[in-house]
Amino acid sequence: MGVQGWQALEKTVDYIPPEHFKIADAKRGDIGNSSGQYAKAFFETLNFDAITIAPYMGEDSVKPFLEYEGKWAIVLGLTSNAGAKDFELQKFVTKTDLLDEGIHIEKHDTKFLYEIVLENVSKWGNPNNLMFVIGATQAEEFENIRQITPEHFYLVPGIGAQGGSLKDISEMAMIDDECGLLVNVSRAIIYASDTENFSHSARGAATQYQQEMSRYLKRIGTYS
Repeated sequence: MGVQGWQALEKTVDYIPPEHFKIADAKRGDIGNSSGQYAKAFFETLNFDAITIAPYMGEDSVKPFLEYEGKWAIVLGLTSNAGAKDFELQKFVTKTDLLDEGIHIEKHDTKFLYEIVLENVSKWGNPNNLMFVIGATQAEEFENIRQITPEHFYLVPGIGAQGGSLKDISEMAMIDDECGLLVNVSRAIIYASDTENFSHSARGAATQYQQEMSRYLKRIGTYS
């Protein structure tokens, strides 16, 4: 929609009350100077609380988003789309240099690219300004991911239309004392109906997911 789309986005952000956490699913990530301007646009001009970031240009493309007090960078870790296998789920040989009794040893290991991303990016920020996108369709990887980044929150898309299981990710990835998950449901709510009764259908779908989330949250004494 061009400029009209940006105007609609700005109106939407202004409409949402400040007590609600607003995430710009913008997937930015460029050289440092450009990332700095993207951060200014989404954190100052549009006043989002968080933004999704593609990390594949490295540290200088992510750091500008981490410099804003009270804002969050949500870095793509392991996404829910089929194309995740093209790069994120490819294995690479990594090398670690060790010193054992004065003897230099090279230790080689094989890791998925997403594991390397999580390990490195988690050093650039902290659990108070950095989250990761982990797709709900990757449930079998969640236990391993939680071991790599035990204290970070995850933004979890892929519930609903993409077939992700809220039950599975709740069992595998919750932090016992504070949940640690932000679950995103999009198409199952947005396209709940194509009739004039859309608002009621969308509300019903959203309520259904909220109630399911509450059941899993009860075990740690947290309600959403």
